[in-house]
Amino acid sequence: MLFKAISAAVYGIDASIIDIEVDFSAMKTQEEHFNTVGLPDAAVRESRDRVRAAIRNSGFDLPTTHITINLAPADIKKEGSGFDLPMAVGILGAYGALQLRELDDFLLIGELGLDGALRPVPGMLPVAVAARQRGIKNLVIPKANAREAAVVDGVSVYPVASLLEVRDLLNQAGNGGIHIPAFKVEAAQVLGELQHFALDFADVRGQHAAKRALEVAAAGGHNILMIGPPGSGKTMLARRLPSILAPLTFEEALETTKIHSVAGVLDAEAGLVTQRPFRAPHHTISDAGLIGGGVIPRPGEVSLAHNGVLFLDELPEFPRNVLEVMRQPLEDRHVTIARASMSLTFPAAFMLAAAMNPCPCGYFNDRSRECHCTPPLIQRYVAKISGPLLDRIDIHIEVPAVQYKELRGGAATESSAVIRARVLEARNRQRARFSSTKEKIFSNAQMGTRQIRAHCELSPDAEKLLERAMVQQGLTARAHDRILKVARTIADLEGAENLAVPHIAEAIQYRTLDRSYWAS
Repeated sequence: MLFKAISAAVYGIDASIIDIEVDFSAMKTQEEHFNTVGLPDAAVRESRDRVRAAIRNSGFDLPTTHITINLAPADIKKEGSGFDLPMAVGILGAYGALQLRELDDFLLIGELGLDGALRPVPGMLPVAVAARQRGIKNLVIPKANAREAAVVDGVSVYPVASLLEVRDLLNQAGNGGIHIPAFKVEAAQVLGELQHFALDFADVRGQHAAKRALEVAAAGGHNILMIGPPGSGKTMLARRLPSILAPLTFEEALETTKIHSVAGVLDAEAGLVTQRPFRAPHHTISDAGLIGGGVIPRPGEVSLAHNGVLFLDELPEFPRNVLEVMRQPLEDRHVTIARASMSLTFPAAFMLAAAMNPCPCGYFNDRSRECHCTPPLIQRYVAKISGPLLDRIDIHIEVPAVQYKELRGGAATESSAVIRARVLEARNRQRARFSSTKEKIFSNAQMGTRQIRAHCELSPDAEKLLERAMVQQGLTARAHDRILKVARTIADLEGAENLAVPHIAEAIQYRTLDRSYWAS
């Protein structure tokens, strides 16, 4: 007998609907046959043993059978353990253990334990979105995935704990309707809950210039590089950056959650990413770990930091080939991974925050310690950061060692809440400015050439200042555009409509450090 169930497979950050066709026939021999076709990977092929044991340990006495399961469309490779549940339900339906003969209104997904218990699977949010787009009304999933899937409106989510619960739920549907209520989550309420940050800028003494640079970076979504000796507070400052960022919009939260769900790093209790991500990979990471990869590509750190911050500490310690693969994501805000079987594109609109020492010993230009590094040694060290990569970083700021008087005394510094209020005001101005554009632009850093020409008009004096800086410092056309973007953000922080000389001067100042360290 033939029975069909519906499931889904995740590719990239989107899901495709998969039909599970089960052919069940009793046999006179004692040998069982269980075949799975439709390009299954090893995890899907192994599911036959899990499914068979789960059915029997759930109290169903199946006769010796010949079972053939087709995963359609058959030309797309299937991977993962999420097909366990629809396979088991398909076998029960073909065997006659279900009162519901058609499951067109149900999408089933989940991994089965040998005792019939359901375990969570990654990528549930894209699955829920695909079910809504296909018009499938009901989603039957493991309990641990419930909050994640319930974020999507238009789909009724029924979390279950075992195969027996799934059988009872489907039999209810076959007897006049499901009596238990669907699981509900108010996504707007979850996203709007008060955000608490363990780290605060009030803990940082001194470093007023660096704090100002981070405020500008947060307000406009600009990339930033901090250079300074060991112990000057670079990492301390960077780890407090999320506390002054603007909160996620629902659209941003949904896209970020999809990426974290596919990667399997989503907090099941939260169900939705409510704070901007902060990713800080170690410098031993590979290029595939940073960008993403695999036979069926999975998102890397640049995608996990989408709509958030990617912090690279000790930047010159990263292998050069790892750093160079970031050029395209920094410019295009997405990354495309091509494999023989498929090509997938992941979002990568992250804000890069990097920190480094000025030399191998760390004390070049430091007033309190003597540097013993030779000029060629310093040049080899900083040359690990290529010019094209450095050109894509909007703000370069020096973070000197904190003096004792600043460290032990002085008035308390501004808290993250105070700084964040100014950042939010600047972001609101940007949101209003770009609300009429067709492109999805959320910050000044995302402006293209057209937006720069429209929103970054200069006074004659500011024009002369920028021209002089371009000629004297040998800045590139990319640096020219990034100076204007940073100046636009500085003006937004002050509430100014037009770019004035002080705005351009401060933006140019953030591009001069590379002439001190990377000069030949």
